Amino acid sequence: MKLTFKKAKTEKDIKEIYDHNIDAFSDSPDFKWTFEEIKKEVSEGWELFSLIDDSEIVAAVFYKVEDDSLLTKNTAIKIDHQGAGLSHSIKEFFEKVAREKKLKRIYHYCRIDNFRMYSLNESHQYKKTPRKLGPEGLVVEWMKTVK
Repeated sequence: MKLTFKKAKTEKDIKEIYDHNIDAFSDSPDFKWTFEEIKKEVSEGWELFSLIDDSEIVAAVFYKVEDDSLLTKNTAIKIDHQGAGLSHSIKEFFEKVAREKKLKRIYHYCRIDNFRMYSLNESHQYKKTPRKLGPEGLVVEWMKTVK
């Protein structure tokens, strides 16, 4: 298993991530998995990366620097790649980016009912904040201090 995080630099890269993941990822309360919505996220400052396992795109990863913090979110991992530790690799990627950019905090956003992400966040020393986001308050915010 060879993992690579590849930054989407062009509209073609964004389309490739969208096309490879359209059947694997569901919408979240603050984000619809459409090509136009992905381009909108990128135009609003979110960096988009594909997580590639060998040669297959298995997840999409977003981050954005805001003040002294790294804001993060990611799609689910394709079902046939779950359980292989890829979620931990995504967390490590975010932490590496935050350290390289000398940021103080990482914020991660996920659905209120994503209990697997709750467990993952806690195992990486993230603390749930009281903030609820999205139109219906279904997105929760997690925060980790970068050491």
